[in-house]
Amino acid sequence: MTKFNRFYVVVIFTSLFIAYTPLSQADMKQPGTGNSVGENNHYALVTSANGSLQPLSYGEKIGNKALIGFANLTTSPLEIPKNIINTLNKSNFFYGVVGGFFKGLVNTAGRIGCGIADLLTFPLPTQPVAYPLYIWDDFDVDTTYGDVMRLDKIKKTDQSVIQVPVPLPMPTAVTTPQKAVVIDRLN
Repeated sequence: MTKFNRFYVVVIFTSLFIAYTPLSQADMKQPGTGNSVGENNHYALVTSANGSLQPLSYGEKIGNKALIGFANLTTSPLEIPKNIINTLNKSNFFYGVVGGFFKGLVNTAGRIGCGIADLLTFPLPTQPVAYPLYIWDDFDVDTTYGDVMRLDKIKKTDQSVIQVPVPLPMPTAVTTPQKAVVIDRLN
C-alpha cells in the first residue's frame, strides 16, 4: 500500500513541476502588465539601458514575488526587535519594550502570512502586500499592509503620442464695406 501512495506523490509533484516550469522560464514581455510609474512599483519596473522604465517580464515578476515571499518568511522574526526599537524611540521604556514586543509579534504573524500567500500564489503576478517590501528596506518605518491580491497592471497613460503637422489655412483678404461719411455743411 505504501508503494502505491509513494507512486501518486511522485506523480503529483512531477506534474506540478512540469506545469510550473514554463511559467518560471517565461521571459516574454507582455504589454499592459506592469505598474504605472506613479504607483507602488516595487517589483514591476526595471530601468533599461537608455534610462527609461520598462515593465518586467512575467518570469521576472513571479520570480521576484517568490523571492519576496521567501524573504518575508525567513526574516519575519526581525519584526520583534524592529518594533521594540521603534516604539522605544517614540515613548517610554516600559511601553517601548512591552508594547513593542506585542506589536512585533503581530507584525511577525503578518509577515509570515504575506510570505505564505506570496509563495502559494507566485504564478499570479500581484502587487506586494507588506510595506516596506523587505524588513531591512526602511527599518525606522512601521510595517503597514495594503490591499491583498491587487493585480500588477500598467496604465495606458505612458504611451507615446505621434504628432502630425497640420497645415495652417491660407490667409484670405477680409474686406469690410466702407461707411458713408457724413459731412456737415451748416458751418
